[in-house]
Amino acid sequence: MHFALYGRNIGPDAGKRMAALVGHLINKGVRLSLFVDLVEALQAAGLTELPCGRFSSGCDLPEDVDVFLSLGGDGTFLSSLTMVKDREIPVAGVNFGRLGFLTSAGSPDAGCSLVDRIVAGDYSVESRSLLRMSYEGLPEDFYPYALNEISMQRVGPNMIGIEVAIDGMRIPTYWADGLLIATPTGSTAYSLSVGGPVVVPGSSVFIITPMSPHNLNVRPLIVPDTSVVDVTIKSAGRRTVLSADNRSADMLGGWTVRVSKAPFPLKCVTFGRNGFFEALNEKLLWGEDRRNDRAVYGRDIKLI
Repeated sequence: MHFALYGRNIGPDAGKRMAALVGHLINKGVRLSLFVDLVEALQAAGLTELPCGRFSSGCDLPEDVDVFLSLGGDGTFLSSLTMVKDREIPVAGVNFGRLGFLTSAGSPDAGCSLVDRIVAGDYSVESRSLLRMSYEGLPEDFYPYALNEISMQRVGPNMIGIEVAIDGMRIPTYWADGLLIATPTGSTAYSLSVGGPVVVPGSSVFIITPMSPHNLNVRPLIVPDTSVVDVTIKSAGRRTVLSADNRSADMLGGWTVRVSKAPFPLKCVTFGRNGFFEALNEKLLWGEDRRNDRAVYGRDIKLI
Protein backbone atom coordinates (compact mmCIF):
# COMPACT_ATOMS: atom_id res chain seq x y z
CA MET A 1 0.00 0.00 0.00
CA HIS A 2 1.28 3.47 -0.90
CA PHE A 3 0.73 6.43 1.46
CA ALA A 4 1.52 10.06 0.57
CA LEU A 5 2.17 12.10 3.74
CA TYR A 6 1.58 15.85 3.75
CA GLY A 7 2.33 18.46 6.42
CA ARG A 8 3.15 22.17 6.55
CA ASN A 9 4.19 24.81 9.11
CA ILE A 10 5.53 22.08 11.39
CA GLY A 11 6.93 23.06 14.80
CA PRO A 12 9.55 21.05 16.76
CA ASP A 13 7.01 19.34 19.04
CA ALA A 14 4.72 18.34 16.18
CA GLY A 15 7.76 17.20 14.21
CA LYS A 16 8.69 14.70 16.95
CA ARG A 17 5.14 13.33 17.12
CA MET A 18 4.99 13.04 13.33
CA ALA A 19 8.34 11.24 13.37
CA ALA A 20 6.83 8.60 15.66
CA LEU A 21 3.95 8.07 13.23
CA VAL A 22 6.26 7.88 10.20
CA GLY A 23 8.52 5.44 12.06
CA HIS A 24 5.48 3.26 12.76
CA LEU A 25 4.60 3.22 9.06
CA ILE A 26 8.16 2.40 8.03
CA ASN A 27 8.25 -0.49 10.51
CA LYS A 28 5.03 -1.85 8.96
CA GLY A 29 6.72 -1.91 5.56
CA VAL A 30 4.27 0.56 4.02
CA ARG A 31 5.51 2.41 0.95
CA LEU A 32 5.73 6.16 1.62
CA SER A 33 6.06 9.40 -0.33
CA LEU A 34 6.69 12.52 1.77
CA PHE A 35 6.02 16.20 1.13
CA VAL A 36 9.37 18.03 1.05
CA ASP A 37 8.53 20.34 4.00
CA LEU A 38 7.64 17.28 6.05
CA VAL A 39 10.99 15.65 5.21
CA GLU A 40 12.85 18.65 6.66
CA ALA A 41 10.77 18.58 9.86
CA LEU A 42 11.29 14.84 10.32
CA GLN A 43 15.04 15.14 9.82
CA ALA A 44 15.14 18.00 12.36
CA ALA A 45 13.29 15.69 14.78
CA GLY A 46 16.04 13.09 14.41
CA LEU A 47 14.47 10.75 11.85
CA THR A 48 17.33 10.81 9.34
CA GLU A 49 16.77 7.40 7.76
CA LEU A 50 13.88 8.02 5.36
CA PRO A 51 13.63 5.35 2.65
CA CYS A 52 10.78 7.25 1.04
CA GLY A 53 9.89 9.09 -2.13
CA ARG A 54 9.43 12.87 -2.25
CA PHE A 55 6.91 15.28 -3.76
CA SER A 56 6.69 19.07 -3.69
CA SER A 57 3.30 19.68 -5.32
CA GLY A 58 0.36 17.94 -6.91
CA CYS A 59 2.30 17.82 -10.18
CA ASP A 60 4.88 15.35 -8.88
CA LEU A 61 2.60 13.38 -6.55
CA PRO A 62 3.08 9.72 -7.58
CA GLU A 63 0.36 8.21 -9.71
CA ASP A 64 -0.06 5.04 -7.63
CA VAL A 65 -0.81 6.67 -4.24
CA ASP A 66 -3.59 4.78 -2.43
CA VAL A 67 -4.19 7.18 0.49
CA PHE A 68 -3.17 10.80 1.05
CA LEU A 69 -2.48 11.34 4.76
CA SER A 70 -2.79 14.93 6.02
CA LEU A 71 -0.74 15.61 9.18
CA GLY A 72 -1.84 18.85 10.83
CA GLY A 73 -5.02 20.77 11.49
CA ASP A 74 -7.99 21.70 9.36
CA GLY A 75 -5.90 24.18 7.35
CA THR A 76 -3.54 21.40 6.31
CA PHE A 77 -6.48 19.17 5.42
CA LEU A 78 -7.98 21.93 3.25
CA SER A 79 -4.63 22.42 1.50
CA SER A 80 -4.62 18.71 0.66
CA LEU A 81 -7.20 19.53 -2.02
CA THR A 82 -4.58 21.56 -3.92
CA MET A 83 -2.37 18.45 -3.95
CA VAL A 84 -4.77 15.65 -4.89
CA LYS A 85 -6.95 17.93 -7.08
CA ASP A 86 -9.28 15.88 -9.29
CA ARG A 87 -7.48 12.55 -8.90
CA GLU A 88 -9.96 11.33 -6.25
CA ILE A 89 -7.26 9.91 -3.97
CA PRO A 90 -8.85 9.27 -0.53
CA VAL A 91 -7.65 11.80 2.06
CA ALA A 92 -7.34 10.95 5.77
CA GLY A 93 -6.29 13.34 8.52
CA VAL A 94 -4.36 13.08 11.78
CA ASN A 95 -4.79 16.19 13.93
CA PHE A 96 -1.59 17.93 15.02
CA GLY A 97 -3.30 21.32 15.24
CA ARG A 98 -5.95 22.75 17.56
CA LEU A 99 -9.56 21.77 16.81
CA GLY A 100 -9.10 19.46 13.83
CA PHE A 101 -12.78 19.04 12.96
CA LEU A 102 -11.99 17.53 9.55
CA THR A 103 -9.39 15.07 10.83
CA SER A 104 -10.05 11.50 11.94
CA ALA A 105 -7.53 11.12 14.78
CA GLY A 106 -6.27 13.49 17.46
CA SER A 107 -3.03 11.97 18.81
CA PRO A 108 0.03 10.10 17.55
CA ASP A 109 -1.21 6.86 19.16
CA ALA A 110 -4.62 7.35 17.56
CA GLY A 111 -2.83 8.14 14.29
CA CYS A 112 -0.99 4.81 14.45
CA SER A 113 -4.27 3.02 15.06
CA LEU A 114 -5.83 4.93 12.17
CA VAL A 115 -3.18 3.92 9.64
CA ASP A 116 -3.32 0.34 10.92
CA ARG A 117 -7.04 0.30 10.14
CA ILE A 118 -6.43 1.75 6.69
CA VAL A 119 -3.77 -0.87 5.91
CA ALA A 120 -6.22 -3.54 7.06
CA GLY A 121 -8.94 -2.10 4.81
CA ASP A 122 -11.13 -1.18 7.79
CA TYR A 123 -12.40 2.17 6.56
CA SER A 124 -14.94 3.81 4.25
CA VAL A 125 -14.64 6.57 1.68
CA GLU A 126 -17.10 9.47 1.46
CA SER A 127 -17.44 11.85 -1.47
CA ARG A 128 -17.54 15.50 -0.36
CA SER A 129 -18.83 18.02 -2.87
CA LEU A 130 -16.62 20.96 -3.84
CA LEU A 131 -17.24 24.52 -4.99
CA ARG A 132 -15.80 25.95 -8.19
CA MET A 133 -15.36 29.66 -8.85
CA SER A 134 -14.98 31.51 -12.12
CA TYR A 135 -13.54 35.02 -11.96
CA GLU A 136 -11.65 36.89 -14.68
CA GLY A 137 -9.30 38.60 -12.23
CA LEU A 138 -8.13 35.40 -10.55
CA PRO A 139 -4.31 34.89 -10.56
CA GLU A 140 -3.18 32.10 -12.89
CA ASP A 141 -1.74 30.00 -10.04
CA PHE A 142 -4.88 30.28 -7.87
CA TYR A 143 -6.63 26.91 -7.49
CA PRO A 144 -10.33 27.79 -8.04
CA TYR A 145 -11.91 24.96 -6.02
CA ALA A 146 -12.90 24.84 -2.35
CA LEU A 147 -14.00 22.17 0.12
CA ASN A 148 -15.44 24.47 2.80
CA GLU A 149 -16.43 27.80 1.33
CA ILE A 150 -15.90 30.64 -1.11
CA SER A 151 -16.27 34.11 0.37
CA MET A 152 -16.08 37.77 -0.60
CA GLN A 153 -15.29 40.17 2.24
CA ARG A 154 -14.61 43.88 2.73
CA VAL A 155 -11.14 45.09 3.72
CA GLY A 156 -11.83 48.70 4.73
CA PRO A 157 -14.32 50.13 7.25
CA ASN A 158 -17.21 50.53 4.80
CA MET A 159 -19.88 47.90 4.27
CA ILE A 160 -20.34 46.66 0.73
CA GLY A 161 -23.34 46.04 -1.48
CA ILE A 162 -23.54 42.47 -2.74
CA GLU A 163 -25.73 41.58 -5.70
CA VAL A 164 -26.60 37.89 -5.99
CA ALA A 165 -28.30 36.01 -8.80
CA ILE A 166 -29.25 32.34 -8.44
CA ASP A 167 -29.65 30.61 -11.81
CA GLY A 168 -30.07 34.07 -13.31
CA MET A 169 -32.75 35.18 -10.84
CA ARG A 170 -31.77 38.28 -8.84
CA ILE A 171 -32.46 38.43 -5.13
CA PRO A 172 -32.43 41.65 -3.04
CA THR A 173 -29.01 43.26 -2.59
CA TYR A 174 -27.17 42.39 0.62
CA TRP A 175 -25.57 45.28 2.54
CA ALA A 176 -23.00 43.58 4.73
CA ASP A 177 -19.33 42.96 5.47
CA GLY A 178 -19.28 40.17 2.93
CA LEU A 179 -20.91 37.02 1.63
CA LEU A 180 -20.07 33.37 2.09
CA ILE A 181 -21.12 30.36 0.00
CA ALA A 182 -20.46 27.05 1.77
CA THR A 183 -20.78 23.34 1.12
CA PRO A 184 -22.33 20.98 3.70
CA THR A 185 -18.75 20.12 4.76
CA GLY A 186 -18.09 23.83 5.29
CA SER A 187 -21.27 24.36 7.30
CA THR A 188 -19.33 23.69 10.53
CA ALA A 189 -16.50 26.08 9.61
CA TYR A 190 -16.62 29.81 8.74
CA SER A 191 -20.29 29.54 7.79
CA LEU A 192 -21.16 28.44 11.34
CA SER A 193 -19.35 31.41 12.87
CA VAL A 194 -21.38 33.91 10.82
CA GLY A 195 -24.71 32.33 11.72
CA GLY A 196 -25.17 29.64 9.10
CA PRO A 197 -26.90 26.30 9.84
CA VAL A 198 -25.23 22.95 10.47
CA VAL A 199 -25.80 20.70 7.45
CA VAL A 200 -25.11 16.97 7.33
CA PRO A 201 -22.39 16.04 4.80
CA GLY A 202 -23.88 14.40 1.75
CA SER A 203 -26.76 16.88 1.55
CA SER A 204 -27.07 18.24 -1.98
CA VAL A 205 -27.17 21.93 -1.06
CA PHE A 206 -25.17 25.15 -0.85
CA ILE A 207 -25.45 27.63 2.02
CA ILE A 208 -25.46 31.36 1.20
CA THR A 209 -24.81 33.48 4.28
CA PRO A 210 -24.18 37.25 4.54
CA MET A 211 -21.53 38.43 7.02
CA SER A 212 -22.82 40.97 9.55
CA PRO A 213 -25.71 42.15 7.36
CA HIS A 214 -27.14 45.62 8.03
CA ASN A 215 -30.69 44.24 7.86
CA LEU A 216 -32.79 42.66 10.59
CA ASN A 217 -34.68 40.49 8.12
CA VAL A 218 -31.74 38.80 6.38
CA ARG A 219 -31.20 35.08 6.99
CA PRO A 220 -28.97 32.37 5.48
CA LEU A 221 -30.35 30.85 2.29
CA ILE A 222 -30.19 27.16 1.35
CA VAL A 223 -30.17 26.39 -2.40
CA PRO A 224 -29.72 23.16 -4.40
CA ASP A 225 -26.12 22.40 -5.29
CA THR A 226 -27.15 22.34 -8.95
CA SER A 227 -27.52 26.14 -8.70
CA VAL A 228 -25.19 28.62 -10.37
CA VAL A 229 -24.61 31.61 -8.10
CA ASP A 230 -23.35 34.92 -9.55
CA VAL A 231 -22.02 37.46 -7.04
CA THR A 232 -21.19 41.08 -7.92
CA ILE A 233 -19.66 43.47 -5.38
CA LYS A 234 -20.90 47.07 -5.46
CA SER A 235 -17.84 48.73 -3.95
CA ALA A 236 -16.16 50.75 -6.67
CA GLY A 237 -12.72 51.90 -5.57
CA ARG A 238 -12.74 49.74 -2.43
CA ARG A 239 -10.66 46.62 -1.92
CA THR A 240 -12.47 43.32 -1.40
CA VAL A 241 -10.88 39.95 -0.68
CA LEU A 242 -12.01 36.81 -2.49
CA SER A 243 -11.24 33.57 -0.63
CA ALA A 244 -11.43 29.86 -1.40
CA ASP A 245 -10.94 27.95 1.86
CA ASN A 246 -7.59 29.22 3.18
CA ARG A 247 -6.40 30.90 -0.03
CA SER A 248 -7.23 34.47 -1.00
CA ALA A 249 -6.83 37.07 -3.75
CA ASP A 250 -7.93 40.66 -4.30
CA MET A 251 -11.25 41.29 -6.02
CA LEU A 252 -12.26 44.46 -7.87
CA GLY A 253 -15.63 46.11 -7.28
CA GLY A 254 -18.07 45.70 -10.14
CA TRP A 255 -16.65 42.34 -11.22
CA THR A 256 -18.67 39.13 -10.99
CA VAL A 257 -17.71 35.82 -9.39
CA ARG A 258 -19.60 32.73 -10.53
CA VAL A 259 -19.84 29.86 -8.04
CA SER A 260 -21.07 26.37 -8.93
CA LYS A 261 -20.55 22.75 -7.98
CA ALA A 262 -17.22 21.29 -9.04
CA PRO A 263 -17.33 18.41 -11.56
CA PHE A 264 -15.40 16.16 -9.15
CA PRO A 265 -15.54 15.51 -5.36
CA LEU A 266 -12.94 15.18 -2.64
CA LYS A 267 -12.74 11.60 -1.36
CA CYS A 268 -12.47 11.49 2.45
CA VAL A 269 -11.53 8.49 4.58
CA THR A 270 -14.04 7.88 7.38
CA PHE A 271 -14.47 5.36 10.19
CA GLY A 272 -17.92 4.38 11.41
CA ARG A 273 -21.37 5.68 10.48
CA ASN A 274 -21.70 8.44 13.10
CA GLY A 275 -18.40 10.26 12.66
CA PHE A 276 -20.00 13.62 11.84
CA PHE A 277 -22.27 13.63 14.90
CA GLU A 278 -19.46 12.38 17.13
CA ALA A 279 -17.33 15.31 15.92
CA LEU A 280 -20.17 17.75 16.69
CA ASN A 281 -20.38 16.39 20.23
CA GLU A 282 -16.67 16.10 20.92
CA LYS A 283 -15.18 19.09 19.10
CA LEU A 284 -18.00 21.64 18.90
CA LEU A 285 -19.62 20.63 22.21
CA TRP A 286 -23.02 20.23 20.56
CA GLY A 287 -25.77 20.09 23.17
CA GLU A 288 -23.31 20.70 26.03
CA ASP A 289 -25.65 21.41 28.94
CA ARG A 290 -25.45 20.24 32.54
CA ARG A 291 -29.12 19.25 32.29
CA ASN A 292 -28.12 16.59 29.72
CA ASP A 293 -26.00 14.75 32.33
CA ARG A 294 -28.36 13.41 34.93
CA ALA A 295 -29.97 10.26 36.29
CA VAL A 296 -33.22 9.44 34.56
CA TYR A 297 -35.33 6.55 35.83
CA GLY A 298 -32.41 5.33 37.88
CA ARG A 299 -29.97 5.23 34.93
CA ASP A 300 -27.18 7.67 34.03
CA ILE A 301 -27.62 8.72 30.42
CA LYS A 302 -26.39 11.51 28.22
CA LEU A 303 -28.80 13.02 25.75
CA ILE A 304 -27.70 14.70 22.53
